[in-house]
Amino acid sequence: MVLRIGIIHNQEEKSIRVLQRLRGLLAMKDDLEIVDRDPQLVITIGGDGTLLSAFHRYSHRLNEVRFLGVHTGHLGFYTDWRDYELPELVNSLSDEQGTSVSYPLLDIVVTSANGQHQHFLALNESTIRKGSRTMVADVYIKEELFERFRGDGLSISTPTGSTAYNKSVGGAVVHPSINAMQLAEIASLNNRVFRTLGSPSIIGSHEWIDVQLKSSGEHLITIDQLDINSKEVVSIKYKIADERIHFASYRHMHFWHRVKDAFIRED
Repeated sequence: MVLRIGIIHNQEEKSIRVLQRLRGLLAMKDDLEIVDRDPQLVITIGGDGTLLSAFHRYSHRLNEVRFLGVHTGHLGFYTDWRDYELPELVNSLSDEQGTSVSYPLLDIVVTSANGQHQHFLALNESTIRKGSRTMVADVYIKEELFERFRGDGLSISTPTGSTAYNKSVGGAVVHPSINAMQLAEIASLNNRVFRTLGSPSIIGSHEWIDVQLKSSGEHLITIDQLDINSKEVVSIKYKIADERIHFASYRHMHFWHRVKDAFIRED
């Protein structure tokens, strides 16, 4: 059986060189085929940003596609292979067993004042901000009002996204085997008049978060690499998606090894 492979890369000079070498190695294998449409495996060359782009490109085919990352810069959280390991990588593809490891995703619905709904999936995180002014929002967990938030904004992340912006605002690092999302406050306003929980919250897959905006004017909503600037958005609903992203597990690096390499290990 021939394995159909798609390749997505960034435009860095090193990534272009790796792309050319990878294409040459794949062409030598009769059971591997590079395709432009309907791949079974997507190889990304670059960093986590390149893999995020690939995820959103194929988000409509997550049950049919697995991902594999080759990093050409610093170690990423989604990229398992180094550029100098291409022969080993290509040989492992020929021993294809179809195995994979999957991670949770965010299911996001953005609602505008006219009742229009926009649906998104996020691999990492979503944030809501008000720019230079205080954001005011009612935060519901399931259908119950949890708090009225005042501050710079809110961050909602997946377990894999917990190592990104979420961590920088004091959120916990969560192992991706935990099917949950994390709500973290960004510079919340807490005094004798205004109170919020003031600490990150882990929300299970059977619950959802509904952020209803109460501050007027334009809000900035990010969904992974996508930015939405709008005066019309009135609410954003988050839950753990039914879909999951699947990574080819030829050699999938242990999550805590990634964390140690990214934040602790000294070279």
